[in-house]
Amino acid sequence: MAGITKDRAERIARAHACEVCGEYNYKKLAVKPAGGELRKSLNVTWLANKTCGVCGAIHELGINDDGDIVYVS
Repeated sequence: MAGITKDRAERIARAHACEVCGEYNYKKLAVKPAGGELRKSLNVTWLANKTCGVCGAIHELGINDDGDIVYVS
């Protein structure tokens, strides 16, 4: 399983609309490798933390090796 690159994970995170207002404009976006527990329990490879540029909502996305969003909080 090759997995996805960090750049691809960033593109996936940017393509996901804000859960609060539905906009795609983010003033902050940080993608980092997932830690051991998330990797084991939810099969998450990348964590994306983003702040909406319109309403200011803060979201965390878990992205797996296939590029699917596993969870949003």
